[in-house]
Amino acid sequence: MAGHCGSGALRDLLEWAGLSWSGEPLSEGTVFGLGGSLSFSYLRGPGLGSPFYLVGRGSGLTESLTARLGIAGAAQDTDDPDEGRAWLHRELDAGRPLLCWADMSELPYLRVRMQMSRHDIVVTGYEPDGHQVRVIDNDRAEPQIIPAAALAAARSSTGFPTPTRHTCYPMRFPDSLPDQRVAAASACAQAAQSMTTPADDDTVTTPGAHAAGHGLDGVATFLADLEAWPDVLARTAETSEQDLHTALITLAVFIEKAGTGGGLFRRLQAQFLAELTDLDERARPAATIYDELAGSWSALAARAGDTACGRISTLESTAGGTTAGSRWRPRTRRRDAPPLIAASM
Repeated sequence: MAGHCGSGALRDLLEWAGLSWSGEPLSEGTVFGLGGSLSFSYLRGPGLGSPFYLVGRGSGLTESLTARLGIAGAAQDTDDPDEGRAWLHRELDAGRPLLCWADMSELPYLRVRMQMSRHDIVVTGYEPDGHQVRVIDNDRAEPQIIPAAALAAARSSTGFPTPTRHTCYPMRFPDSLPDQRVAAASACAQAAQSMTTPADDDTVTTPGAHAAGHGLDGVATFLADLEAWPDVLARTAETSEQDLHTALITLAVFIEKAGTGGGLFRRLQAQFLAELTDLDERARPAATIYDELAGSWSALAARAGDTACGRISTLESTAGGTTAGSRWRPRTRRRDAPPLIAASM
């Protein structure tokens, strides 16, 4: 199992490929951190199926990780179900597991109604008659055997946040990983940029949004809107999208339960940074901040909005500069060497 579908799937694929910097498989935290996709987005508006949407990572985890680690391959997508199925069978027939997007509401073993079309799963096999397939999901300890029709529905969803379009990631793995320090420094810099100056393609929106924000500004938007919830969300609304009680329950789910690894992905980032201290002790202050930050988000989830809000605002602002931004000063081993992970805290 894993805390997050994306980092869990990529961790499993790296282990399958036998890639690591030691004799042990890479941890999920390290895989998540190397993706450089720590971020923040908040959205409250109509048509979401829930009172709001909250996420602590960006959209390009798979693309960033594979590029950073020298893994060849690019996303493939199509609206033709036959073509999507052919891609799947081609990889499986060659003995290669395939990372796919799937709408979690269409996966029978999850038993959820909330749509999430970018749920990552790894498909590892199918029956000769084509009626059933085997998938690996971070939310289940054992492989799941599901109808091929259910997988096809999950891969052709038009739900939130984007149509799945049979998106998949055929990968060709290198013989070894690149320099760990260089990869870590690049990932930290990307995460810092996502929090301070989020890119347009890493934001989430919907027509008629009442509140929306991304990165550090998004944290401030969320906290301000959270204080307004008692006024803007009815306590006994006719729909769940307008109900205060539902919003508070959803808040805890988005922070802790919705495949975040706990603490809105900050706990995974803390694990990544803590493991970097084996390479450079100057990573330790950032690891400590993210561990505390994860705890503050978890406290907010548990208490559904109290004095943890102010602490989160302060810590996010601090962490935004220590992930690898203006306070992270790269150093080199020689003049022509790439930058190493380093912190000047």
